[in-house]
Order: sequence, then structure tokens, then C-alpha cells
Amino acid sequence: MLWCLYGLIFIDFDTKDKIRRIDYIKYNGELAILMALIAITGGILTGVTINLFAAIELRVEEFYVNYIVVSGMVSVPIVATFIIRKYPFIANKIAPVIANIFSAIVLITLIVYLVSIIVAGKDPYNDRDFLIIFNAMLLGVMAIVVFSISGTSLNKRQRFNERTLFALTIVTLLIDLVALSAILYRLGEYGFTPNRAVVLGSNLLIFGNLVLIMIDLYRVNFKNKQISVVEMTIARYLPVYTLWTIFVVFGIPLIFGFK
Repeated sequence: MLWCLYGLIFIDFDTKDKIRRIDYIKYNGELAILMALIAITGGILTGVTINLFAAIELRVEEFYVNYIVVSGMVSVPIVATFIIRKYPFIANKIAPVIANIFSAIVLITLIVYLVSIIVAGKDPYNDRDFLIIFNAMLLGVMAIVVFSISGTSLNKRQRFNERTLFALTIVTLLIDLVALSAILYRLGEYGFTPNRAVVLGSNLLIFGNLVLIMIDLYRVNFKNKQISVVEMTIARYLPVYTLWTIFVVFGIPLIFGFK
């Protein structure tokens, strides 16, 4: 819900401007990538600093972690946002390339993972922890799909990336179907709880969003539509997530009597 509120502030509460909504998605993707790069750089600096002082027999680990690392971690999103605003050409060049590379890698990984689940005989129906990991993976892949589409739209038309995203969306839909069937099975076996209600609703929302994205990507790949139509679909769907998060935060506790 706070992420949605931040989005409203980002677009200056202009809820009719769908282009600004897409800008917010792109900003989040660029922010995540730059934060990762800064974190990697900070990790290298931390290792070098601690080892340099260790070489002269000074133990600075506790001081460095408490006063430098913690402050640095808090500052990472602020620094990343400053770079995006001050030097937008940097993020605009790095983010789409990484998104396009990762979409293909994630597609291959998911296909291998689904096959491995069958071979290993693992299922999310009776293993709660596995189902939690399964849903977390689904959210991560959904984020990659959405941002990759936004990243692809920045460049000239790229058929390979568009078909990769179409295939990735189909595979993600299959994963969501497995997750939904597991959730429904657990609801039948163990009944409704706040957690299961939230997970079921979230999966249904993601499933609906993925179906719309898949239809648009089919039109992009086989009906010669521009990928910007997919962006508009994503932008129109964002308020649905906002309403759902508000319901989860304020409605679910009331329905279940704060238990």
C-alpha cells in the first residue's frame, strides 16, 4: 500500500495520466538495478577496507558495520534516485539491457525449474514452505515481465525480446495456475485464514494481469501491434493493485476480527 501511495506522489496525484504510471514502473526498475550496482560496489569497498585495516592489526569490523555499512544501506535508494534524476541517460542505457538479458535467462530457468519439480516429485499442495517460495518466485517473475516490457519499449522494435516476453508470460501463467490450484487445495483442506485469503486474492489479481499482458503480447508478435499497448494495459491495471492493498490492510483484519 505504501508503494502505491509513493506512486501517487510520484505522478503528482494525476491519476488520469497513464504515461506517468509507466514512468513510475520504469523508475522502480531503474532504482532496483542501480541499488544492486551500488550495493555490490559497497560490498567490495567494505571487504577491501576491513582487510586493509586487518593487515595493520586493527579490527574495525564492528565500528565499520555499525556506523558505515548501516548508514550506507539506508542511503542506497536515495543515492540511486539522485543518479536517476541527475543522470537519466545512465539508467536509460543500463536498465533496458539488463532487463532484456534477464528476461531470456529467467525464461530458461523457469522451464528447467518446472521440469525439475516434476522429476523431483515436489509439490506445493502439502508443503507450505514450498508454496511460500513458489509465490515469492511468482511475484519476482511478474516484476521482471512488467519491467522488461517497459525496458523494451525504450528501444527500437526487437522481435526476439518481444517473443521472449510472450513465452515468459505463458510460463509464468502456468506457474500461477499451479500456485492457485495449491492455494485452493489448502483452502479446501484447512479452511480460510487471513494469509490464505490474501495469497488467493493476490494470485487471482496477478493471473488476470498476466492474461491481459499475454493477449497484448500475442497481438504484438502476431498482429503487428506496438508494444506500447502492453504498457497501457499494465498502467490501467495498477489501480486494481492499489485497491487490493487497501482492502488487505484495512478490510481483512475487520473480516477476520483481528485474529
